[in-house]
Amino acid sequence: MPPPTRTASHPPNPYDELALLATPDPDEADPPGPGGDDDPLGLGLAPHGSGADGRDDDEWQPPNHRGKSRLAAVPLVLKLAVTGLVCASLLLACDRFAVLYAQDKAEEKLQQSLGLATAPEIDIRGFPFLTQVAQRRLDEVEVSVPDVAADRVSLAEVRATARDIRVVGSLPTSIRGAVVGRVDGDVLLSFDDLGRELGASQAKFTKDGENRVRVAGSLPVAGHEVRVRAEAHIRRDGDRAVSTTVDHMRLDIPGLVTYRPGKDRAHSGLRLHPRAAARISREAAHVKALLAVPAVVDRLGVPREWVERALRSEKSLHELTGSPRFAQRLMKLNLVDVVVDHPWLLEKAGIDPELVGALLSLRPPELSERLSLNFRLPGAAGGLRLRDISVEHEGVRADLAGTGLTFGEAADGDA
Repeated sequence: MPPPTRTASHPPNPYDELALLATPDPDEADPPGPGGDDDPLGLGLAPHGSGADGRDDDEWQPPNHRGKSRLAAVPLVLKLAVTGLVCASLLLACDRFAVLYAQDKAEEKLQQSLGLATAPEIDIRGFPFLTQVAQRRLDEVEVSVPDVAADRVSLAEVRATARDIRVVGSLPTSIRGAVVGRVDGDVLLSFDDLGRELGASQAKFTKDGENRVRVAGSLPVAGHEVRVRAEAHIRRDGDRAVSTTVDHMRLDIPGLVTYRPGKDRAHSGLRLHPRAAARISREAAHVKALLAVPAVVDRLGVPREWVERALRSEKSLHELTGSPRFAQRLMKLNLVDVVVDHPWLLEKAGIDPELVGALLSLRPPELSERLSLNFRLPGAAGGLRLRDISVEHEGVRADLAGTGLTFGEAADGDA
């Protein structure tokens, strides 16, 4: 619009000049059309960066989270690692479950095969187990059997490691038997169980050297508890048994007599306890009863004239029996023959003859049998052999070894 013409009669309006400087009204602006600034070629194309609705493509818009997965942001390597870990955990759980199930089945089968009173404990070694299942062959198995009957006594524990086991049947559900390539282990005869096993009252067995056992306890004899002391020598009897030689046996009636059974008269026999010898030497009636027997006088080694004076004179008797040497002579006196020929003599000396008679009736073979530690491997374990025998603080231990052992249906030739 052309500027207004100045006349002399109307002065210029300042607002008109400001209006010339203002931005044109959009309604009054020319619409874009062919050949406009936005489309210089007149092709009707929108300028770059504009959409069909005329908005700029670079204009900010709020993010849309509904259409995107959270896992899409996790790296592919991490996804593969987690998947592999889950699969490995599942395989490991299946493998261990199969091992536990197979161990239970094997324990039942071994208990039936050997006729055990207590179920054994079996630990199947080797990993993975499922590959062994496929081959029906186990690499290594640990076996522990408590309380195994072995002749007169029970073995407190049998431990063995079996290797190269071929299973008869299907693992792990149907185990019918097994063939064991090699076995190594040991057996233990516990000292704690021997007193109960052998019927010895309050008997205690302790180590007394490399292959010796000391026995100390008590035995009931004629209503009295008689103390017993002995030594047991352990040795291997063949390759399936352990035998014992019991010697240096001594039975004591406290305060009265000591009995050492055996044929060696220098060390065996029935002898007075020191307290009994001292008491008899102090009591005139008792010592006179002993001196009145010629066999006793001969064994004491006292000259007969001294004895005759002592029997006639109290003073001479006191001189003879008052010396410490006389009590020592009494302690060395073997009363076995004297008691047989003069049974009344014990009662005269203040000793119960029935108790001594019951004591003398105990024979060394019977006593040795009651205190022996013999044992033999069960017949069902025919392939096992005993090796080294040793005495330890907890008991007698023997090493085991064997090859080609069969159990279950494999032992019947059905393998």
